[in-house]
Amino acid sequence: MQERRNAPRLRTNISARWETLKSQGRGSVCDLSSGGCFVLTGGDAEAKELVRLELILEDRIVSVWGYVVYQVLEMGFAVRFVLQIEDDRRAIEHLIEHAQRTAV
Repeated sequence: MQERRNAPRLRTNISARWETLKSQGRGSVCDLSSGGCFVLTGGDAEAKELVRLELILEDRIVSVWGYVVYQVLEMGFAVRFVLQIEDDRRAIEHLIEHAQRTAV
């Protein structure tokens, strides 16, 4: 199978809250790149849904937006980030720096 990701991934364990139009929940981000992440959660999120993630770090909460790429039932879902403004890019860069410092 060919790798579809354009950016290197980091293993991490960042607490998160998430919300779509239909549901919300808590979980943790276990896999992070500049393009997206995987959220471990028992909640439901459907492919193509817009999702808002709040990633909870020691010094701040980082909010990012994305689209659910796919869901794994009772495990979680993958998100592709939507980067529309420079602040979004800086937020993702901050998350990646945090993940590199606290690599699992």
